[in-house]
Amino acid sequence: MLELSLACQVTDRTRALIDGKAVIDGCRINFVNGPAEELFQRAFRHGEFDISELSLGTHLLTTARGQSSYIGVPVFLSRSFRHSAIYIRTDRGIDSPQALKGRRIGVPDFQQTAGIWARGMLADEYGVRSRDVQWRVGGLEQTGREARVPYNLAPAIQVEPIASDQTLARLLDEGEIDAVIAPKPPSCFGRNEHVQRLFPTFREDEETWFRKTRLFPPMHVVGIRRSLVEQHPWLPVNVFAAFRKSRDIALDELAITDTLRVMHPWLTSEYERVKSLMGVDYWRYGLKENRLDLDTLQRYAKSDGLIQNEVPMESLFAASTFDAFNF
Repeated sequence: MLELSLACQVTDRTRALIDGKAVIDGCRINFVNGPAEELFQRAFRHGEFDISELSLGTHLLTTARGQSSYIGVPVFLSRSFRHSAIYIRTDRGIDSPQALKGRRIGVPDFQQTAGIWARGMLADEYGVRSRDVQWRVGGLEQTGREARVPYNLAPAIQVEPIASDQTLARLLDEGEIDAVIAPKPPSCFGRNEHVQRLFPTFREDEETWFRKTRLFPPMHVVGIRRSLVEQHPWLPVNVFAAFRKSRDIALDELAITDTLRVMHPWLTSEYERVKSLMGVDYWRYGLKENRLDLDTLQRYAKSDGLIQNEVPMESLFAASTFDAFNF
């Protein structure tokens, strides 16, 4: 019986692993919970965990460089559309996505997966390329934030750090930058009348984009320490099976009507609406099921200059998880 550490956030799709309803066969797990950014930093900078939730963008970047301590399992613990993640100053004449050209836009980290997806969407749908914008990087609310891992970009892509005593939220609030792309709202949103979303009707825009592209952007992936997989080649499939079971338990609970598991009065009808649009397997795990999403992310990361060439799937994910299994 292997005794391993597993670092992940507590969500509906991981809770069954934590409470023992889903187990990783052959393993005794010590769980480490915490905010995503903290777990990512500890995993990528220090390799602290045996199994860890990882930023998919950073996993792609470090694997492309041959510097990743982790091999992925095609379990995508976080997914999100990113039209809603773009916040603008409404007093700058930004009346369309195309009006972002030439603007100063803040991102917490240029390699952050949310930013890669948002920039790629802006380029594909509206012709706003990364080289058309002046990028400012730094903490959304935290001063002195540094890049998770270093990166080298083409000179045509302008990326500058903000001052160590500043935050992106403060700069947006004060009008020193024109927009921010971030996974959560800046603190000035809802307080400063001049800070609004670029896409006010973001749900409709995201649904339309999904119908067109069939993309539901994955943000986080599960990684296993490469040295462990070399010693125990059975481990990736067992990890995949356990996480899939945990996800399935969470999905089943969404359909329960007698006692709602989440404090949303129309949860079951909302769940039916999502399945009607996106299909039953909308929160999909597995390599084949996510190949379109992964290939698109690679294309976007290459356009950003974060990777020079697309990374083979065999380098990103454990080969044993490529097969289809009836768990």
